Amino acid sequence: MKQPNVVSADQWLAARKSLLEKEKAFSRLRDELTAARQAMPWERVEAEYRFAGPDGEQTLADLFGSCSQLIVYHFMFETDWTEGCKSCSFVTDHIEPSIVHVAQRDVNVVLVSRAPLQKLEDFRQRMGWKLHWVSSEGSDFNRDYQVSFTQDEIEQHKVYYNYRSDRSFPSTEGPGISTFCKDEDGTVYHTYSSYQRGLENFIGAYTLLDIVPKGRAEEDLLYGMHWLRLKDAYGDVEFADPYAGKLR
Repeated sequence: MKQPNVVSADQWLAARKSLLEKEKAFSRLRDELTAARQAMPWERVEAEYRFAGPDGEQTLADLFGSCSQLIVYHFMFETDWTEGCKSCSFVTDHIEPSIVHVAQRDVNVVLVSRAPLQKLEDFRQRMGWKLHWVSSEGSDFNRDYQVSFTQDEIEQHKVYYNYRSDRSFPSTEGPGISTFCKDEDGTVYHTYSSYQRGLENFIGAYTLLDIVPKGRAEEDLLYGMHWLRLKDAYGDVEFADPYAGKLR
């Protein structure tokens, strides 16, 4: 972190008010972007995707449950991996607590991965998640939504990801998020998908780090999330106890 600029209270307040104007402009721009995202056209899902879930085979329409809107998080978990992606786990740690709330607004949330169902179930239990997770193994779902690639595509730098082709990628799996809507006759439509840094919108820990002076402190790392671990791999973390020395 560079040397801080220490100023008087009046100077600090002036700087804060100046920054507040930029924050307000950003909020207005974010509202415009949200409106444009929600106004995106829909495309009808023609493929008959099948998924393996804890209660048996399910279609994409089944994943909606009782809701008319569906969010699918494309969780990186290749068929031969022994555990799920740490970055996708980081995102899921943030998404899962919100599921009970978004369900009140007619939205269901499901994780989809290529790994066999039993691997997903074992890892879900290890992480303590209760959300719905299904396997797309044997389906074209991951390929169609641009989150699975062949080894040949990787070696030839011809991966299609985040709406760009002929690019390099370090893995046969990529992260992403897609949204769908189902009308009254059961027809399913794809409404939105986002990848790469678009997924930062769902990471509350980054929002917290972005307001402290040292920020994310990722500039000198091998890659942005190199510091990250699965939540059960950090070891014991000590927190200040606000009730220390007080009656409970």
